Amino acid sequence: MKIKIADAQYLEKAKQLSKEDAERLFSRMRGRLTRRLDDKKLTPLDAIAIQLELEDEELKDWRERLGELRKKDKAKG
Repeated sequence: MKIKIADAQYLEKAKQLSKEDAERLFSRMRGRLTRRLDDKKLTPLDAIAIQLELEDEELKDWRERLGELRKKDKAKG
C-alpha cells in the first residue's frame, strides 16, 4: 500500500465527519498510515482523508469483482 497526500475532495469529506465517524475510521486504519500519524508526518485530518480514499478504492474494486462474478454466474445459469 502506497501512502499518498490526501486529495482535496476527501479532505472536505473528512472535515464533515462527526467525531464518532472519525473515530471509526481511525480504528480501521492500517499500520503504515497509523505510524505516519504517530510520527507526526500526517495530521489527523489528512490521515482520515487518506483512509476515506483507500476505503472508496477498495469498495470500487470489490463492486467490480462482484459484478464479474454475477456475470459468470448468469452465464452458467
